[in-house]
Amino acid sequence: MASRYVSKGFKRNALTAALGLCFVGGLNAQTNTAGAVAGKAASGDTITVTSPTTGLTRTITVSGDGSYRISALPIGEYTVTRTAADGTTSTRAARVNVGTAANVDFVSGATSGGSATTLDAITVIGTGAINPIDVSSVESTTILTAEQIARIPVARDTTSVALLAPGTVRGDAAFGNLASFGGASVAENQYYVNGFNITNSFRSLNFSQVPFEAIAEQQIKTGGYGAEFGRSLGGVVNQITKRGTNEFHAGGNIFYSPESLNEGPKNQYLSDGTLRINNSEDSTWNATASAWASGALIKDRLFAYGLISYGRKEVDNWGGPFGQTNTSFANSTAETKSPTWLLKMDWQITDNHQLEFTAFSDKQDQEIDVYSNTETGSDRGAYRGTNFIEQGGENYVAKYTGYFGDSFTLSALYGHGEFSRGQYLVTADGERIAFSGDLNQPIGGCPDILDVRPGYRTAVTGTYRSSCTIAFGNQLQREDSKDTRDQFRIDAEWQLGDHLLRFGYDLDDYESVAGQIREGGRLWRYSTSNGPDGQPNTGDEFDIAREQITRSGASLKVEQRALYIQDSWNITDNFIAYLGGRWDSFENLNGAGETYVKIDDQFGPRLGFSWDVKGDSTFKVFGNAGRYALPLTPSVALRGASASFFTRQQFNFTGVDPVTGAPLGLTPRPGQQEPRFINGEDGTPSNPLTIAARNLKPQYQDEYILGLQMALTDHFSLGARGIYRDLKTAIDDNCDYTVILDYAAEHGLTPVYPNPGFPYCRMFNPGEDTVLLTDIEGNGVLTEITVPGARLAPKAKRKYTALELFFDGTWDKFFLQGSYTYAKSKGNTEGGVKSDIGQADTNVTQDFDYIELTVDTYGYLPNDRRHSLKLFGNYEISDQWSVGANLLVQSGRPKNCIGVLDRDPNRLPGDGPSQPAPDGTYNPHPYGAAFFRCNNLPVPRGTSGRLPWTSNLDLNVAYRPAAIEGLQFKLDIFNVFDSQEVTSVSEIAEDPVTGTPVATYLMPTSYQQPRSVRFMVQYDF
Repeated sequence: MASRYVSKGFKRNALTAALGLCFVGGLNAQTNTAGAVAGKAASGDTITVTSPTTGLTRTITVSGDGSYRISALPIGEYTVTRTAADGTTSTRAARVNVGTAANVDFVSGATSGGSATTLDAITVIGTGAINPIDVSSVESTTILTAEQIARIPVARDTTSVALLAPGTVRGDAAFGNLASFGGASVAENQYYVNGFNITNSFRSLNFSQVPFEAIAEQQIKTGGYGAEFGRSLGGVVNQITKRGTNEFHAGGNIFYSPESLNEGPKNQYLSDGTLRINNSEDSTWNATASAWASGALIKDRLFAYGLISYGRKEVDNWGGPFGQTNTSFANSTAETKSPTWLLKMDWQITDNHQLEFTAFSDKQDQEIDVYSNTETGSDRGAYRGTNFIEQGGENYVAKYTGYFGDSFTLSALYGHGEFSRGQYLVTADGERIAFSGDLNQPIGGCPDILDVRPGYRTAVTGTYRSSCTIAFGNQLQREDSKDTRDQFRIDAEWQLGDHLLRFGYDLDDYESVAGQIREGGRLWRYSTSNGPDGQPNTGDEFDIAREQITRSGASLKVEQRALYIQDSWNITDNFIAYLGGRWDSFENLNGAGETYVKIDDQFGPRLGFSWDVKGDSTFKVFGNAGRYALPLTPSVALRGASASFFTRQQFNFTGVDPVTGAPLGLTPRPGQQEPRFINGEDGTPSNPLTIAARNLKPQYQDEYILGLQMALTDHFSLGARGIYRDLKTAIDDNCDYTVILDYAAEHGLTPVYPNPGFPYCRMFNPGEDTVLLTDIEGNGVLTEITVPGARLAPKAKRKYTALELFFDGTWDKFFLQGSYTYAKSKGNTEGGVKSDIGQADTNVTQDFDYIELTVDTYGYLPNDRRHSLKLFGNYEISDQWSVGANLLVQSGRPKNCIGVLDRDPNRLPGDGPSQPAPDGTYNPHPYGAAFFRCNNLPVPRGTSGRLPWTSNLDLNVAYRPAAIEGLQFKLDIFNVFDSQEVTSVSEIAEDPVTGTPVATYLMPTSYQQPRSVRFMVQYDF
């Protein structure tokens, strides 16, 4: 978003009002941790900027064309002083925000030819005017300061703040608390703190969490960002932490959300009205206490800011079955402890050389105690055990900034971060269950159980379930799972007349230790065949037990390099052209340290313009076009490029173990005498040359934005922006190995598969001609095969179009900002993940595994929220009282009907799925319920209706007693009207084994967060 809202603006005399600005947001080509001051003055004048809080002082001489620029300034307040040739001085005040330049002019009109007018009368003293329009930026950016965030009712986390920006929507609950930017999946964003990348790149579904109290500014880039940013098709979140000053400050606060004032979530029901999960007894509370101090260790030179924070959250979940179809009834109490800290050091060695150091920890420990219960979820039975989960780690960042002369600035950054994802279980009798990553390691505990038989079967035989499982269908992560990042980047800025050049190099090495296994070593899935007549409940039905075993473990790496250069060119005084280029290289390594994907010099051009139509920064027209590339995540190699097991086998059985829920009296079903290796995952590592197309391109997208913004009054601005995003190439996996078999038949070869050089699944660009290497006969000879794109899959498509309207209103005691977005997200792939089924396997979804899976998949995608209205603001009733509000109204996402594909040529559309014959033969596609069809009829994507509209109103009130300066009390109420509309449902309509309808279809899987209350008390001194 081009504008920013603030709680304090500007008081202007008649001349400044006529000019229409006191500050102008600066060039988009800013370092991602600092800002600048720029403007106009008489040639030969000297300009001095001074920070009243740190003493930082820099002086430059105004160039021959009357312009000046002081770059790489830490965010904060500055005094800007012009000294003329005759010794006279004039002074302004400026606020510098991250990634922008505060425009401070000492002359108006032309800056050459002698017609400039000196503005010695201007003084900026601060009151209620809007943010000035950033006439030199082509980005779509929203910046929020800590003071602004504190005035509105919003959850204290990165995603909730990012969701205030236009064009952002909340992602599917299956992936946690993440945002979708501009129609992209939640796995396509990047996150930074003080210039260091904190994205958890293992699956790109997490990021390090800076203690929220330590954030000074959060910048949300939703589009059009410059060449210095990459590896994102969605958005960029850039956070700057607080820092010390010459004045000593300290304080503390407590946030508390009590159980007694928080509403519980709705119960969940099956489509036939049967209670599925009883949430009526659920409860939660959380509290966070923080303390901080900052000041100068050496006045004007060495500063420190430190914060410690401790959070605790308890959730009492009575519930019923865990997951959508898991009938292992249990309930739990979960306790999460978050002891976090942050240290920020700043050393101004001289006014021209600065060092800064950031260290923070976001470690989090969770303990989930699990108990048995009945189907109603209204009681608590025997204790089963505890699930221990660790997340987060420590990050260390060092940065140098140097100013060389008036026009050249250089910065260098090195950062190291670690992020744990470890897990283990402890049973009620003290047995410790942990996975080391060894594929041959036996694993203890009870197996996972899924019982998806129809109700008339369970009513007779009883529900098959385990009374001892602890993890409930979630894969058990290896105990030492963690991610490590080492990043180095260097950035330079050089002002050459009308050209502002920026260029730099970025090195990012990422390593993941990963692996997972099923609790008890396997998953048992019970389903019912309708027997020879194919009709339910006629007496000839029989049950089937399917065993599934999955296990993986490896250390994986991705090495990323980028080079960029960009130029902001002032073609005229009021027209800026932006030209940039970025070259990305990606290299992915498997568990053996072997390269399986390498992409060099992927070029991403960036173009843009900004036209200050009236020349007074009150009316701006801007546009940009860019190409953005995305690397493969390391998680791809966990199963696709490293040794792993994945087997299935079907059995008849005679009984069920009453404790573990495992079947007894097993007899393999016809054709199932041996376990079937799925995707060729038999524990043998694949040849790294064979698991990805040799001509693989990165996933990349083109983006086009055209917009305008105008200041209607001193207190109100309005803008509009049109956005078009087009996914040009995607990366996913394809598992149709029949193309290799066809080639073998044509050339008289005898295929031996699977073998290390003949993997079933390979990484490719859907719709593109694919060059594969394969060891067809298992003799070590690799054969190159070119497969036409149409043979494997259609071209991946995702198009996002949007119109954003946004406004910014600021008065002396009141500010209100908002936006309305009309958007469409349409295609045949969501991107990195698959919200339809909650699949979090980034870059290896089932979307393009077989060409049959791509039929009827083009339509409106899960992140399609057609209408979004956002309004938020604050009103200062008096010096002691203020109130704030935050409103979100949004339309619902599309629904789908996902079922099986019947390959029986004798079945007609509408006949329903075929049933197994007495001999067990049955011809559905092996992917089961994975197709956009139900009852053997096509149901194209997004044509099964939409979820309901949602509305959410949050309110707060703050009290600052005049008698005790620095003391503040605040009350936030979230979702005031306790609206709990459905936000996602189960879209699987048919049983993947038998093809029969399942009662869990359209069962709600998430709702709006229920009403909650948060108290705060804070004292600063």
